[in-house]
Parts: sequence; structure tokens; C-alpha cells
Amino acid sequence: MPVVNSIAAGAADLTEWRRWLHRHPEIGFELHDTSAFVAARLTEIGVDELHTGIARTGIVALIRGRGEGPTIGLRADMDALPIAERTGAEHASTNPGAMHACGHDGHTTMLLGAARYLAETRNFAGTVALIFQPAEEGLGGARAMVEEGIMDRFAIAEVYGLHTSPVHAPGTFQTRPGPIMAGVAEFTIEIEGQGGHGAFPQGARDPIAAALQIGQALMTILARNASALDNVVVSICQIHSGTAHNIIPDGATLNGTVRTFRREVQEMVERRMAEICAGVGAAMGVEARLTFSVDIPATVNAEAETAFAAEVAREIAGVDAVDTDVEPVMGGEDFSFMLESRPGAFLVIGQGEGPFLHNPAFDFNDEIAPVGASWFARLVERRLPLKATAAA
Repeated sequence: MPVVNSIAAGAADLTEWRRWLHRHPEIGFELHDTSAFVAARLTEIGVDELHTGIARTGIVALIRGRGEGPTIGLRADMDALPIAERTGAEHASTNPGAMHACGHDGHTTMLLGAARYLAETRNFAGTVALIFQPAEEGLGGARAMVEEGIMDRFAIAEVYGLHTSPVHAPGTFQTRPGPIMAGVAEFTIEIEGQGGHGAFPQGARDPIAAALQIGQALMTILARNASALDNVVVSICQIHSGTAHNIIPDGATLNGTVRTFRREVQEMVERRMAEICAGVGAAMGVEARLTFSVDIPATVNAEAETAFAAEVAREIAGVDAVDTDVEPVMGGEDFSFMLESRPGAFLVIGQGEGPFLHNPAFDFNDEIAPVGASWFARLVERRLPLKATAAA
């Protein structure tokens, strides 16, 4: 496949970098060794500015081209997951209970590969902001970086991201304009009743009976409150209550997740959940308190930027290897915070079929690193072209 020649020539380095990262996974915001490794590579590469300590362990590095122009942001996430690895690979995790099970080691490597090429050639007019993000896995690292002002501080005009996929052919690209990944919210419903003897329920206010009623009623939100054309998931994932077979407990707790693509639908679900809790609580003689927290908004690709990113992908992978009408998925991605702040696009790059993301047997396919790095690099060169020089 037509990857950039010099990036392909450096594939062995990319593999070495990626496997170092895989052997040394870190979680959340505590990416001290990971961040130091990335900063060292960026220093060797020769970036113009290196800004560390953003959102604790995040990095933004700048590379300036050979002319004036806007700044394009390229993002890679760096954090691992709290999973015990079972790949059996020679480069398996050396940190017990942590592993790169979502390809973030590969994402970081692809962006480093693009950075080396861009710093060597500088065949563009403008600036590239390389964004290396901590804490993508549910802790809001992208939100933290945006709230610390990276978009304004570095005058980023557009932002692009890439994620590996173990369900698509190696080196293919998938994306779509509009929503591509769901917004994620979590809820907790705490039910306070009055305990008693299981043989004498008339003397208690049973929180378990209320929990069952609330759980069933929540499912009606999808069937009777959401449009049939809206994609909505409401999942109760935990129920906690009771200590013995003959004791009605004082309380019960339900926890779960809500996935939607539109903020107004998410707000409707929250409102209906609160109404159901209040109504069932009143009917059952208990107090049901809802806590609803929005973790990340939906990942929404800008139309023009997505079309451009797909065009670059076709240059790298071929016309038939790029799907611009991929089905949106209900999983979440906190790159959404960056896309809320600036226009841009999020793409998926296939690595071949294998264990799925967040599986202890998952491993990134090193063969696609030059492909992703080439896409990042060509995206910059085509988005920030050098102006033709008039003949003397």
C-alpha cells in the first residue's frame, strides 16, 4: 500500500517504540514513564516546541512548516487499561494488572512516526500541534486538556484523531460525517426504604420491590419516550441490596449507563428517569434518588473535515479501502471534547480480525503503524500546502 516511503523505511523504529510502550503500560493520568518516553522521542525528532505537564502528564509539541498558515491538531491517546495481559507476547506488559488492550500504544506510535517525518521534511505551510493525551479510558483526559486551554493557547483550528480496529481489514479506513460514537452517561439510583422481617413485609417499605419496578419502568423510555429513529441504550449494570434470605433491607442501589447520539435525547432520558424514580418512590412508599452524570458527549465528525480526511485516506489505502458510511457505534470516545471545541474528524484504521478491544489477548498490529503515520503526515501536507513559488 502507498505509505510514505521514508515512514515505511523507519518501520523498525516504530515497532521498537510501540513495543516499549506496550511493555510499560500506565493508567489514567499517571503516565509518568510513558510521557517521559514520548517527550524523549519528540526531542530527538527535533520539534520546535515541547510542552509537557498538560493535564498532568499530557504533551503538546509544535512543528512549524516552511511558511505561514493555520495550526492543525493531531491527537493520540497514551493510557492503558487495568487488565492483566494474556497475549503471551515477548513484549507483554511488565506492569502487573495493566496492559495496552485498546491500541493506545499504537496510536502514540503512529503519531510519533508522523512527527518524525514532518520535522524532517517540513513540506507544509503552517503549524502542526501534536497532542499526546492521558486518561482517555473514562477519566476525561481530553476534557482536561481542552479545559486547560490547549485549543486557544496553541491556536488550533482543526483536530483529527485515529483509532485502531480489530474487526476491519489491515490498512483500511472507516469513518462517517456526523455522530460516529455515542455520548456516555452514568446513573445511580439510591432507594431508601425501611427494613423488616421477610415473613412480615407489611411492616416494611421494601426497597427491592421498588428497585424491580423502577428497573422495568426504565425500559419503557426506549419503547415509549424515544423516537424509533433515535439510537438509545439504557442498561442497568449493577443491583446491590440485602444481606440475608429472610431480611428485607433498608435500601437498594441500581447503577448503569445511558448511550445516545444527541444531547437532547440524553436530556430526555435523564428527565424521564427522574420522573420514574419520583413516581415509583411515591407509589411504593420509598425515596428514590437519581444521580445522573454525563461522562462524555457524542463524537460528532464535521462534514467537510471528514470528507477531506477520507480523501487523504484514499490516497494512502486506495479508494476501495475507505468506507465513509460506517455504522455509528454505542461505545464512547473522549476525543468528542476536542471535536466539540474545534471542527475535525475521527477515523478508524483496520488492523485485521483478532481479539476485540479491552480483551486481555488484544495486541496492536505493528504492520499498520506506517499506514496510520502516513495518513497523519499526508493530512498535514495536503491541508497546509506550500504555495507555489513564481518562476524567477
